[in-house]
Amino acid sequence: MTQPRRARKAAPGPSADAAARVPMREALAEAAFQLFLERGFERTTVDDIVARAGVGRRSFFRYFPSKEDAVFPDHERCLAEMTAFLDGHADGDPLERVCEAARIVLRMYAANPEFSVQRYGLTREVPGLRTYELSVVRRYERTLAGYLRGRYGDAPDASLRAEVIAAAVVAAHNNGLRGWLRSGGQGDAEGAVEHAFALVREVWSGRGGPRAVVSAAGDAGEGGEVVVMVAARSTPLWRVVQRLETALADG
Repeated sequence: MTQPRRARKAAPGPSADAAARVPMREALAEAAFQLFLERGFERTTVDDIVARAGVGRRSFFRYFPSKEDAVFPDHERCLAEMTAFLDGHADGDPLERVCEAARIVLRMYAANPEFSVQRYGLTREVPGLRTYELSVVRRYERTLAGYLRGRYGDAPDASLRAEVIAAAVVAAHNNGLRGWLRSGGQGDAEGAVEHAFALVREVWSGRGGPRAVVSAAGDAGEGGEVVVMVAARSTPLWRVVQRLETALADG
């Protein structure tokens, strides 16, 4: 009986090659972070990391240009996910879109609280890591600002508006996130960030938010006053009601 022919093993394509690299990248990042916690960041060398992971130096630099990059192994993927999200959403309220994009970063941190809290502590101890982290934050901010510039087009002060709103969204997100990290990953990270986003919306929803004006009117009934609301069509209803209540209270 003829033996069945052995199937030839197909050469791995780009997707297979990328998939094969994921475990090694994670192993190197894990080995590096364990050593940073055990010995300190400055006292840990690349040779120490590859020895712990059981690979050669070339393997480390294939995945990470520096030790700093090994502390933040998930940000490249997260930035790519944010960019893809924004590229796929060229409609709707631009402010809400960038807030939703920022939530992608929040979910990345919340998915692994223990690692996120430990990394936060490490970046507080090592000035070089803090500087690196700020450069990563700036990349997120530039991504959001680029999206907003495209959405605002030729509107007056479009570029300025995009830069300021992107900076406000990132600052609000980081305020809520860092409060959660300082608590040791306890509490509601999403709730803290949403509270911060509400303050950004208060200023930037619509075209600078609605304005309520109280003016005298002779035939306005018993009160003798009329409240006139001037608001952009896109202003959220809750914001209109809030400003009306404030105007009436201050009247």
